[in-house]
Amino acid sequence: MSTALKTEAGRDALGKALLDLAGQIPELVVLDADVSSSTKTADFGRAHPDRFFNVGVAESNMIDLAAGMATCGLRPVASTFAIFLVLKGAEQIRNTVCYNNLPVVFAGGYAGLSDSYDGASHQSITDLAVMRAMPNMAVVVPGDSVEVRQALDQALRRNGPTYIRIGRNPTPVLFEGAEPFKIGKIRKLRDGKDVTLAVCGVPLFMAMEAAELLAIEKIQVDLLEVSTLKPLDVETLVASATKTGKVLTIEEHSIIGGLGGAVAEALGKHAPSRMEVIGVEDRFTESGDYSALMTKYGLSVRAIREKARKLARATNP
Repeated sequence: MSTALKTEAGRDALGKALLDLAGQIPELVVLDADVSSSTKTADFGRAHPDRFFNVGVAESNMIDLAAGMATCGLRPVASTFAIFLVLKGAEQIRNTVCYNNLPVVFAGGYAGLSDSYDGASHQSITDLAVMRAMPNMAVVVPGDSVEVRQALDQALRRNGPTYIRIGRNPTPVLFEGAEPFKIGKIRKLRDGKDVTLAVCGVPLFMAMEAAELLAIEKIQVDLLEVSTLKPLDVETLVASATKTGKVLTIEEHSIIGGLGGAVAEALGKHAPSRMEVIGVEDRFTESGDYSALMTKYGLSVRAIREKARKLARATNP
């Protein structure tokens, strides 16, 4: 993959998208838990102070406020760091928003390992597992800043709650000018017969490069971007797994309960396949440089290429 690709952070895309959508959706309101300069909702607050609510370090209260606003016909976006949004707000997300199927958008910023230097207390590697288990919740993991904008636009027009996972750091812009993604649909990026790579979020650009390198070795990858973990596009996933018989999932999340779990659940029911998972093993992470942490936990072009090669060459039982 070309190193000349421009980059943009998901959090920057969120801030710009909120401003762009403000005029299109007059019901849009934004709530933040005292980190708006980091999540980039502050620009919306300056432009629309009557539609912006900084609740302070009170995530649970923020979610209940958003729920109340949704019952009044507003379209709230509740934004803060993913770790605190999902864990501190779990009861309110479940009982107030999801139980009543309210149209609240949850923007979980600094997700995955991207709050790298703050260590395990701030790194969100269990959020997808928690949010997938919430009834009525859609779970979206954009692959680049373009998809962040599209995800927000679509989520604000849905009837129920939506969780959008957003990273802190600049990553390659992959889909500028491409066909827009759709919540609930897998984007197929490459057709192959030897192994399926199913990936969500930031590691997508790594999987794309790994697939190109594997092609040089005559290993043909069926590359799927699974931007929506729930509702999962089971039909496209099963078609790929049925063709290759071998599936490798890649996620910036614990190997428990995230993309790997969602894929295993679907394939176990519809198309049992040989399967491997790349993600954070069952452990707490640590402080450090973002790219170094990603590499340590197997999220690199090299690691994806090696594991995919081994899986593709394995003999199915």
